[in-house]
Amino acid sequence: MIPVEVFVVPIGPERYELYCETVDEPETEEEPVPSGFVGRLRHRFSEMLRRAEARRQADPASVEPADSWFDRIQERTLAWVVERIAEQRLLWNLRRETSAVLAHPADMTFDQVLTLLRRMLRRDYERHRLWLVVDTALLVASGVLALVPGPNIVAYYFAFRVWGHWLSMRGASQGLHRVTWTGQACPPLGELRDLAPLQPDEREARVHDIAARLRLQHLSTFFERVAVHHA
Repeated sequence: MIPVEVFVVPIGPERYELYCETVDEPETEEEPVPSGFVGRLRHRFSEMLRRAEARRQADPASVEPADSWFDRIQERTLAWVVERIAEQRLLWNLRRETSAVLAHPADMTFDQVLTLLRRMLRRDYERHRLWLVVDTALLVASGVLALVPGPNIVAYYFAFRVWGHWLSMRGASQGLHRVTWTGQACPPLGELRDLAPLQPDEREARVHDIAARLRLQHLSTFFERVAVHHA
């Protein structure tokens, strides 16, 4: 089994984000609605993933504009889910791993990036644990909308959040306690450190060049999102 490769991406002089690019997807196949709270929760999570994946792959020109406020809410919810899938993919995949390669800028030692990695995983674990409690309560409260005709998009939304937080907690714990990490210096990553303050067009061109050299198809999209978030 080939170890997963995790990239330590510098967003600024002292800011870093973890990035993983993989085609591995959570199970989203059609299945009967199971019994029990956990079974229904997993089913709703899979249903939301299917909807989000269909939205991501659809040709924008073929998507009809939303006519009602409910359709607009649903579209915005699915757009949010698409972004969260990209953000949480690393932790979701780590829960299945026992070894991983940590690719990092060449001007950092492996001990430095390993300390950074563990700090970030602990932070992620605590953050997802907090939101798991909050969103579980909101999911239960959303049950009242089951009386409304049509798909309960609110319940799907909170089911996605609850199950996503649970998977992220498991991935963070796996990365902290059971994954064996090895380091790999990756000089092009260091070039990203000073790009966040650049104008969007110049930054995009530079990041695309680095992404092409690293053969990372979605790195530019990821970097743009986190660069704007930290600006």
